[in-house]
Amino acid sequence: MMNRLFGKPKQETNALQTLDKLNETLEMLEKKEKVLLKKAGQEVEKAKEYTRAKNKRAAIQCLKRKRLYEQQVEQLGNFQLRIHDQMIMLEGAKATTETVDALRSGASAMKAMQKATNIDDVDKTMDEINEQTENMKQIQEALSTPIGAAADFDEDELEAELEELEGAELEEQLLQPTTTLPSVPAGRQQARPIPKRTAEEEELAALQAEMAL
Repeated sequence: MMNRLFGKPKQETNALQTLDKLNETLEMLEKKEKVLLKKAGQEVEKAKEYTRAKNKRAAIQCLKRKRLYEQQVEQLGNFQLRIHDQMIMLEGAKATTETVDALRSGASAMKAMQKATNIDDVDKTMDEINEQTENMKQIQEALSTPIGAAADFDEDELEAELEELEGAELEEQLLQPTTTLPSVPAGRQQARPIPKRTAEEEELAALQAEMAL
């Protein structure tokens, strides 16, 4: 157990150091590749100059050096490809190791929880809950049972008496006379009686009519 605890950080550190080393090597190879490509381009330019100067031999030597540089560039490309492959494999192995460690930690935690929870204790707890539930059910049934004079009442007789009361009430409602007031048509109002005028009021009205003319 102690070796596992102290060995895991060391392994992780080694993996990170290896990845860093591979990255540094890859950067170095890329720089060398750029230098060689630049030199190959320079040899091509020299070959063109010698060609214009009619110096065929020197131009051929330049092309030979260009091809050597190109071979080295190709070799460096293969090296870079191998390093990329190694980095991918190492990163995959690192991810696999971390996944296994996480699963192992989860399994250990679950085992510890199961160890802390005994199946016998669970069964005992469930039995106590069931017993308490049954006791409470019996108590509620005992409290709902009628006692004293109410316990002697016959439910069927009470139902029959209730039906008789309902029938008598319905029969009484049917025997009551129905009196309805005549409906007044909508919009029609009863005309108020016009009070009769006295003689003095008629004379006053006639006088007002003459003055208006």
